[in-house]
Amino acid sequence: MKNGGHFSFLPVPCPRVARRTLTRAIFFLAVACLSALRSSAQSTSENTDAVRGVVINSVTREPVARALVYSPDNRFATMTNSEGRFEFTLPKMDPATEEGGQDSNPPVSRMQSAAFNRPFMLMARKPGFMTDSENAGQNLQNDASKDLTLTLVPESLIVGTITLPSSEPPDSITLQIFRRQVQDGRARWLPVGGAQSRSDGEFRFADLSAGTYKLLTHEQLDRDPLTVDSLNIDPITHARRGPLVGYPPVYYQNASDFESAATIQLGAGQTQTVTLTLAKQPYYWVKVPVISPPENGVRVNVYSLGRKGPGFSLGYNNSDHAIEGLLPNGTYTLEASSFGSNGLSGVQSITIKGAPVEGPSMMLVPNASIPVSLKQEFTGTDHNLTSTWNINGRNVVMKGPRRYLANVTLEPADDMGMRGGASLRDPTRSDDDALFIDGVAPGSYWVRVHPALGYVASVRSGNLDLLHQPLFVAAGGAASPIEISIRDDVAEISGTVAGVPLFSLAQAQTSASTSGDARGWTSYTPYSGQAGAHLYCIPTSDSNGQFMQIWVGPDGSFRYSGLAPGTYHLLVFDREPPDFEYRNPDAMQAYDSKGTVIHLVGGQKERVQLQLISTSSSGTE
Repeated sequence: MKNGGHFSFLPVPCPRVARRTLTRAIFFLAVACLSALRSSAQSTSENTDAVRGVVINSVTREPVARALVYSPDNRFATMTNSEGRFEFTLPKMDPATEEGGQDSNPPVSRMQSAAFNRPFMLMARKPGFMTDSENAGQNLQNDASKDLTLTLVPESLIVGTITLPSSEPPDSITLQIFRRQVQDGRARWLPVGGAQSRSDGEFRFADLSAGTYKLLTHEQLDRDPLTVDSLNIDPITHARRGPLVGYPPVYYQNASDFESAATIQLGAGQTQTVTLTLAKQPYYWVKVPVISPPENGVRVNVYSLGRKGPGFSLGYNNSDHAIEGLLPNGTYTLEASSFGSNGLSGVQSITIKGAPVEGPSMMLVPNASIPVSLKQEFTGTDHNLTSTWNINGRNVVMKGPRRYLANVTLEPADDMGMRGGASLRDPTRSDDDALFIDGVAPGSYWVRVHPALGYVASVRSGNLDLLHQPLFVAAGGAASPIEISIRDDVAEISGTVAGVPLFSLAQAQTSASTSGDARGWTSYTPYSGQAGAHLYCIPTSDSNGQFMQIWVGPDGSFRYSGLAPGTYHLLVFDREPPDFEYRNPDAMQAYDSKGTVIHLVGGQKERVQLQLISTSSSGTE
C-alpha cells in the first residue's frame, strides 16, 4: 500500500495464531462477564432480603405442595414447590427512611418503611384444606422470622347414602348439617351447610372443620306422575283426592327428632361415612286459621312432640290468613310470629290421625314489653357520666339512668338459637328516661347487663335471681320488671403468669391500623400487641361475680381494676381454648384441678401468681 511515497506492510497471522488470539479474547471476556455477574449478584444480595418457609399439613406434618402463600393485602403471593417450600425476595429496609431519616417525604418510621416494602404477615391456603385458626399466619415484623412454618388443616368430610326399604332409588333429597358451636360461653346448634343427594342416593359434605355435628334430611313429597300437583287436587272437582305420600325428615342415626339424633364427632382430616334410611308415609292437609293476623307476614316453626329443632315445616297463606301445608301423622307444636319491632306471637298444638286437620284457630298476641328499673349504689361522687343519642337527626345528651347502662340484652336460653333475642330500646325524645325491652317473644332468656360504670350487683325479676336463672316470658302475659342494681366498689386483680414465652417488641406488635391523609400517604400504627396468654375469670356457681377475660402482656404481667366482687376460678391458657363453655358448670368440672380460686370483696386489691395451662394438655382440643 502506498502512503506518502512510502510502502507499509500489515502482517497476516497464520490460522493457528488467530485461533489462539480468539480463544484468549473469549476467555478474558468471560472472566469480565463473570466478574460483572458476581458484582451484580453481590450488589443484589446486599440490597435484598429473603423470607422463606414451608407449608405443612397440621395432622400429618407433611409438606403441602402447590399451596398459595400470600399476604392479607394481596400485594405478595407465590406457590409452594413440590416440597412445600416457598421464598420471597424483598428489598431491605432503607436506612434513610428509618425514624428520623431526612430523605423521605414525609419522614416515616421503621415500621412504616417495612409496611411499604414487605408484607406484615404471610398466610396460606389450598383447596381441601382449612385455615389453621391457631396458626393462621406468621408475623414478619421481627427480623428473626426468616424461616417460617405455615400450617393448613385438612378438611373433614361427611359422606353417605340415602336408601329406601325397596330397591328403587330415592328422589334427590335435601340434607342439612348443624354444628355445635360455643357463643358467649354457651353451646348452640347452628346450621353450617346443606347438600343434595344424587340419583344414586349418595351425598357429600366437604370443607368441614373438626367438631361435633348433627345430620338430618328435609321433608320430600313423592313426585308421583299420576299426581296433578303438590296439593293432590282434582282439576275438575277441585276436591282433594286423598293424602299424598312423602318422606318425613330422618335424623342420624334414624332418630325421631333432632334432640335425640346421634352426634357425629369429626377430627381434622377425618371422613365419616353414614347411611340414612327413608320411609314413605301419608301426608295430610293442615290448615290453622290465624286470628288478628299482621299485615307483614308470619314466620312459622313446627316442632314434633314439642321438641324444638329443624325438620318439619308449614307455610303462611296471607290471603286466607291461615297456616297451611302438609304433615304426616303425629303431634306437633306450631309457633308463629310476625316480623317487625311491634311483633305478635302465638302457639298452637295439633294432632294428625289419618285425616286432614283444619283448626283450631291460633290467636296472635303482642309480644311482651318488659320494664327495666335501675338502682345505683355508688360510694364515690365523681360519676358525671353523659350518654349521647341521635334522635331524629339531633345529638341529644341523656341525663337519666340510661347513661349508666351501655345495654341490657336478652339471650335465648335454648340450645337451638332459632329464636332471636331483644335489647333495651332506644330513647324516643330528649326527656325519655323510661327503660323498656320491647318485642320479647315467649320463651326463656338469659339477661345480660352491660353497665357503663361499675359492676352489676344484682339482677332480679320477682323472686328470680337472673344472675343465675333464666327469665321466662309467657305468651301475651304481663312481664315482671327487671330490677338491676349496680355498684362502683370494684375489686382489682393483678399479678404474673409463670411459663409465658418471652416475646420481643416486634412480635408483640403483630398488627397495624391504617389511615390516610389528604396527600394520599398511609400511616401504619402498630397496636399494643397480641396477648402473651389468655386469662379467664370465671365466677363460681354460687357467686355474684361476672365473667371477665383479662389481657396478659407479652411479659406475663396483667392488671384489671374493674372486677365485680365475688368468688372466681382463674384459668390462664397459652392460647384461646376452642369451644370453651365457661358458662356450663358441667363442662367446667374438667378444670376443677387446674387454676386458682380467689374470693374478692369490694375495694380489694389482690395480687396472684398463676401458672400457664397448655391447651394441648388441658383437654380443650
